[in-house]
This record gives sequence, structure tokens and C-alpha cells, in this order.
Amino acid sequence: MKKLAIGMMSGTSLDGIDVLISEIEGTFTQTKVNLIAYKTYPFEASLLQKIRKSFSIKESDSELLCSLNFELGEAFASAAKRLCEEENIRMDDVDFIASHGQTIFHIGKPNEDQVKSSLQLGEGAVIAARCKTTVVSNFRAADIAAGGQGAPLVPYADFILFRSDEVSRAIHNIGGIANMTVLPRGCQTDDVFAFDSGPGNMMIDYAMQKLFHKPYDENGETAKKGKVIQKLLDELMSHPYLKELPPKSTGRELFGDQYTEKLISKYNHFSNEDMIHTLTQFTAKSITFSYQSFILPKVNIDEIIFCGGGSYNQYLLELIQNELPSIKIRVLEDLGMNSSSKEALAFIILGNETIHMNPSNIKNATGAKENVILGQVNYYFKGNI
Repeated sequence: MKKLAIGMMSGTSLDGIDVLISEIEGTFTQTKVNLIAYKTYPFEASLLQKIRKSFSIKESDSELLCSLNFELGEAFASAAKRLCEEENIRMDDVDFIASHGQTIFHIGKPNEDQVKSSLQLGEGAVIAARCKTTVVSNFRAADIAAGGQGAPLVPYADFILFRSDEVSRAIHNIGGIANMTVLPRGCQTDDVFAFDSGPGNMMIDYAMQKLFHKPYDENGETAKKGKVIQKLLDELMSHPYLKELPPKSTGRELFGDQYTEKLISKYNHFSNEDMIHTLTQFTAKSITFSYQSFILPKVNIDEIIFCGGGSYNQYLLELIQNELPSIKIRVLEDLGMNSSSKEALAFIILGNETIHMNPSNIKNATGAKENVILGQVNYYFKGNI
């Protein structure tokens, strides 16, 4: 039966809350989607400041995290209601909402004092109460409980949407972090593998905000004006994460503001343009290193389809193409889809499987020992006891 669903996502780049309204019917390989509307709503400045503060080990505390969880729930609920109002869609007609929330911290490989864990804020119960519908949230916990890293989760949706009997392809999202899903020709779910290649826009965006007071490097124009700082690039490419064997996942804890700030201070005798150029080179080379080291020895990739905000950076894509000349480089728009909306759609697909009590993690992507039903469900009760 066809359902009307809303998917919501806020990534590590903190662009805002991505909201997608779509029809969905069927499950697994019989899934069909019909996209209706998509929009990104920027965070209010005060809320954005709290989110950034929550990332900092020095500045964050339990009181902030407790309050922020519910405040983000209110923000996500408002974003969902706002898009419905703008599209003249009644909230009563929405069958479910799938909300990823905002990742605050992710521990994919714990040290001796930690356990594997991941924290996403944006309380599902608040969204259910405000929007008066069923909400699926907290998708990563079940996979971690099954021995996985809780990331990446999007590969299941990539398999549903982009598998092919004709070509072997990779779907590569460049958000704050860059991650790819490898879909060998004619693959089944056990053939799919995925991992985070390293930073996407995260380090570039922070440096642009710090050095140029701009949110990002539009189309790589600033990077084009600079030259590579070879010593910095060598330092970046020696980061141990790059050589770590998949499955693996990473985030702001390795490549976030604090790490980037230290590098900017260390290499402040070079021009600002050189810094942006080198960070852009790092994103490109960390991506191509992943293909050359972990993917191409296993699968002869015919094409890479890029999505996420970084796919709009033509200069970044040119750098990647130069390193992988035999592979066709495409963007999601070439398939008639919106690069920025794919992850919100992915969580609708994951939420739909949860509603139908079906598992939707890819074990080769997360390292989980078993397939599990993802997410926690908040049902909205209409009526009286």
C-alpha cells in the first residue's frame, strides 16, 4: 500500500535540516518512491551555536545535551510542518516520519575506556507529538548493538535505488564526511560494501568560514587560486584513518573544527588560498586513495555517481577525475535526482522497512554480525483510552 512519508536529515556539514516528502510503496527490491517536495531549512543562529558547542569536549556538558535533544526535536518537527504547509499537504495525511537527527558524536572504534556508540539528537517523541504521526528515529543504535559501527546506513537505500545489471558503480556522497557505496554489477545485498573515505566538505568549510567568512568554497573558486602546501598535504595523507581497512566510519571527532584549526595555525605562514587548495586536494586524494587501495582491486568500477553538497564543487570533481581517468564521473542530477536530497530519501526507505518490521543494515558496510531492524518507533495515538 502506498504511504506518504517525510524524511529528515541534518548532516555533519550543518547546512540545516533537509526535509523530503515522498510517496513510498513496497519493500526491499519492490520499493517504489515518488518524490513530491524537498527543501533545506537553515538552523537559527542560536540553535546552530548550541550544536557547535555540543561538539566540543571542553565546552559541552550533560545539561546542554539534555536540553538540546528536545530543542532539536522541536526544530525538526517545525521543519516538517513548514514544508507540508508550503506544499499544501495535510499533516494528517502523513503516514510516518523518518528522522536521522543531528549526529553529535560517533565512536566507531573505541579506545579501552569507551564502547562503540553514536549519539544523534532530535527527540523522536517530540516530533511525533508535534506532527501527530508515527516517527522512526535513532537508526544507528541497533546496528551498533549487533556489533557494527552504526555507519554507514545509506548503502541499503543505495542498493534499492541504484543497483544495476549492466554496470558496476559506486555512489559517493560528499557531505561533511565522504562515504561511498560499491554496487557490483548484478549485486545482491551481501555483495554490497561501503565505508567512509574520510573528510568531504568538513575541513574546507571550516577553513572558508575561518579565513574568508564564507560558508563554503563555491565551485572551488578559492581553491583554484591557491597552490598546494606539500608538507601539509603529506601530513594529511599520512593520517592513520586513510589506511585503516574497511568497514570503517569516521566523523567530526577526527576531521572536525579542532583538527582543522590546529592545521590552520601550524601553516599560517602560507596564503589562505593555499590552505583551501590543499584541503581540497586532501579531500580529492583521500577519496581516490580509497578507490585505488580498497575498491578497484576487488571491483572494476565503471562509474562513480557523486551526490551531496560536494558534488556541486566542479573543481573537486576535476581533481578526482584526474586521479581516476578510466572511470566515468557523474552526478546524481544526471539521473534526474537532487544530490542534496538523497540522504533524506534514504531514511524514508530505511524507515519504511522498519515500519514493515524488515532489517535494513548492510553487514559488509557496518561490520555488524547480523541483519537487524533499524530505528526506534514513536507511535502517535489518536483518540482516548
